[in-house]
Amino acid sequence: MSKPGFLYYRQAIIDRQTSFFMNNGLTILMIDDESAMQKIVKQYFKDVHTVVPQNNGREALIWLYQGNLPDIIIADINMPILNGPDFIAEIKSSGLFSDIPLIVLSGEDKSDIRIDCLDAGADDFMLKPFNPRELEARLNAVMRRVKKAIAA
Repeated sequence: MSKPGFLYYRQAIIDRQTSFFMNNGLTILMIDDESAMQKIVKQYFKDVHTVVPQNNGREALIWLYQGNLPDIIIADINMPILNGPDFIAEIKSSGLFSDIPLIVLSGEDKSDIRIDCLDAGADDFMLKPFNPRELEARLNAVMRRVKKAIAA
């Protein structure tokens, strides 16, 4: 069985993002090696969105290359195996997943690290500890920008 190609993934991402605006239910890929962070996000969004937790960037890439497509990715940057900046670079340079919006959620408060993540292709950056309502507001803002891009 052959792997789906670039156009398949690109169309699937557009279809998933378009469906968000019809039924408002997202699939969120949550990448963090701290299970407490995964649980907070999963619990907060459980009634509206599906949260798929992964422990590091490598696990997330494997999940993506298995044909799974989230509507948005929330990722920490300090993780074992494949850290956040390397994960962002891999995703944004892949061609297959570069259109998936990505929010960095990290305890790293150095300005140069935030700038590096945003320059690498992250759509937003939030510091831990965080307010889940603010994460939801930022997630909605990113998805509104996606909606405008799809409509254009």
